[in-house]
Amino acid sequence: MIRIVIAEDQELLLGAMGSLLNLEEDMEVVGQASNGEEALSLVHQLQPDVCIMDIEMPEMSGLEAAEALKSFGCKVIILTTFARSGYYMRALRAEVSGFLLKDSPSDELANSIRSIHNGDKIYNAELMDEDPIDQKQDMEVIRQHHLKEHTKINTVKNYLTTILDKIKLPTG
Repeated sequence: MIRIVIAEDQELLLGAMGSLLNLEEDMEVVGQASNGEEALSLVHQLQPDVCIMDIEMPEMSGLEAAEALKSFGCKVIILTTFARSGYYMRALRAEVSGFLLKDSPSDELANSIRSIHNGDKIYNAELMDEDPIDQKQDMEVIRQHHLKEHTKINTVKNYLTTILDKIKLPTG
């Protein structure tokens, strides 16, 4: 079961998104917040797998909350209505797992949540900044992030190999 916290300052959208996601057999919305500070509190309290956040909310934006959750272990998906300059780079720097448009169909959101929960990163192409300098910087951030993830995976593999070597039972 994928446990989800949703943060959205528009009450109608918050309720509708929660209801739609709760209809998915493998998802449960465990908390709903109307701003970024509430979202942080709920994530720390409920420890969901995924937190879906509106990009612009009162008290603390979705990007600010994502930056605060960067090392917490909860995968963050940022939702927005349209692209704004600089948001894409901030999302990459905050290491969000998804940067998606709000006007996507609900089944697309559910499928994105599943993919992200399984370790994928999903960034809507329409939300990427057009500036070539930004794109070069974006690619460097993505490259560094993938390198860091690859290093983590290799470290885990090395630990597992060492553990398995130590607990080998004699054969025969």
